[in-house]
Amino acid sequence: MQTAYKVVKSSITPTLELAGGTQLPENTNCLACSEDGRYLGLGHSKGLSVWCASTFICVAEWLQNNLEITLIRMTRMAEITYLLGTIDDMGVARVFAHHSDRIHLLSVINIMDDINKRSICLTFDLHEGGHFGAASISCSGDVCLDVYQFPLAEWLKELEILTSQKQDSNLTGDLGVQWSPVTVMIKITPPKIPAGKALDGPLGVLQTRDFLTHWLALDAFRSRIHQREKSSFCTNPGNTLQALETLRRCTHHFLLPCGQLPDESKANFQPAGMPVAITVWWAGSQNLLQYFLQNAPKNKQGRTHISSFLNDLHHHNCALKICCLFLFHDTVPLHYMRKVQYSNISIEFFTFLFFEADVVPMPDVVLPNAKEIVCSAVSRCTRYIALGLDDALVCVWDRRSESPLSVTLMPAENSPLFRMQFVDYWPLPAADSQILTTEMVYLFVLCKSGASYTVTTGHGTLPCVMQVIERPKDHRDLPAFTISVPFLQGMSLVVQTNGKMFLQDIINKVTVCFLTPPTSHQITSPYNPVYVMNTKQQVLFIRGDQEPSSNAFSKESSQLFVFPFRHSDILKQYVVSHPDLPQQQKNQGNINLDETFNFYFQQRVLSVKEREKSMAQSWEKLQEIATVVKQRQQVRSQERCTK
Repeated sequence: MQTAYKVVKSSITPTLELAGGTQLPENTNCLACSEDGRYLGLGHSKGLSVWCASTFICVAEWLQNNLEITLIRMTRMAEITYLLGTIDDMGVARVFAHHSDRIHLLSVINIMDDINKRSICLTFDLHEGGHFGAASISCSGDVCLDVYQFPLAEWLKELEILTSQKQDSNLTGDLGVQWSPVTVMIKITPPKIPAGKALDGPLGVLQTRDFLTHWLALDAFRSRIHQREKSSFCTNPGNTLQALETLRRCTHHFLLPCGQLPDESKANFQPAGMPVAITVWWAGSQNLLQYFLQNAPKNKQGRTHISSFLNDLHHHNCALKICCLFLFHDTVPLHYMRKVQYSNISIEFFTFLFFEADVVPMPDVVLPNAKEIVCSAVSRCTRYIALGLDDALVCVWDRRSESPLSVTLMPAENSPLFRMQFVDYWPLPAADSQILTTEMVYLFVLCKSGASYTVTTGHGTLPCVMQVIERPKDHRDLPAFTISVPFLQGMSLVVQTNGKMFLQDIINKVTVCFLTPPTSHQITSPYNPVYVMNTKQQVLFIRGDQEPSSNAFSKESSQLFVFPFRHSDILKQYVVSHPDLPQQQKNQGNINLDETFNFYFQQRVLSVKEREKSMAQSWEKLQEIATVVKQRQQVRSQERCTK
């Protein structure tokens, strides 16, 4: 650990003290931190490493030649065991476990059996606790989202057995270890019109009375028109293919229970913090889709999953000869004889295998929107889902009522929305904190122009939009990256394209302090900085590279810089004492249906006058929005005609 750098103070805006820096492995592309703040995960050339977050000592590493990790995720699955998910430069996703100061490879998500059908993992996400994961996989031009359930209990037992065996025999490596397989809970693809409900053109879409069919068909119809328009403007075939590929990308969020549906209450047996659903939207689509995880067809009726069957046999040290019959529905049989050697078990299969027809899962909930979705965010309690739509519209959905909380037109007419995030800790005046009739939601919205806004909304109230940062005059001052700081009240970390980094108070619209590396270094890639927030220790870790003009420049010159927030006098008034889920939001996940109805009717009675006034104002606002949107569409049509 290097000596701490001196504090540099500015006469206008102070500079946060840099605690120090330490040498990083070659080409460190990504960072992750465990929820308890004890460990850092580093993805770099030749593999990954796990460091102690306080001493920066490498406690374990997994190395492989000709490999470069480009994405890493980390979560704690047990008291001293951590789950890691990675993607390498070839698009291969892997799942690791850090246990007893060793890293074990548990599973390869997308094994490439056929080189002609290469699958590439685009994104990989681990839900907190490690029970579930999700990966978007691209194969032969098609993109799907796979949702996984990890066998944590089995993995922990196998890790303990392996650790005890190594202590007894001083073995190294995991050769010969058969880890329990990962279960694909659901494979989500862009939804299609249900079988047997084919519609004849736009008129058939409008005439159908089935809600799900109507919105899926309408979305498919609009997507085809959108693809044709984009293709017509792309003269280069390569650009056309890239544009169509972009349309198939998806964004997902795991959802916790919030007690809004009887179907969701079936998942109450799950431990606290376990997701009950996943919400997905596809690029170019106007629909927000929701899939319940408890309804996911893990093993369809009439089928025995062979990997689960073999896993059960794996724990028995005996030789068996078994005749198995696998029955599938609506399939064509093929029978043959084969013998499989699995661990210490010799199994002979006389199998009736049926090649199952592809069953496309249908969404359980469809939330349609007026415009194409371009960005999204989910509140920490996952009750509220914010969507940034085309034409600078912001729609906030309430999962409990399955209705929009608000639809707001942003003043950024000529700038698309870029990113949005919920602000969890928003200070309220003492008088307002006593009013329990209305729960307010706060959003921070960033536009591609560089301008940013806050949106305040709630039940029975009109949305309030306030500008935080104006559009920069110099393109070098554009915010390339912004993220909410969860343990600082109303605070956002901003990295500009020129490499400047500062903390912005989005409530009072002031720059609180600058975060400046040593003069010999610069922040790596402002558009995609290599960083991680340690919410437990309230520290920012970020990679900095040595300036090429520096006399001591070398290829191995990357440093991990540490910015502590908790003990800074500059940020003392902003620090949240307990940066966990707010109690009000925690209670939302444990409310049953009766309590939900009672709370809802109580709010309705207490807010009659407010709602009547708000309804009149809303109608006026909707007319204004409709007029503005119509004008924008006319301007766009004229611009297209001139081109």
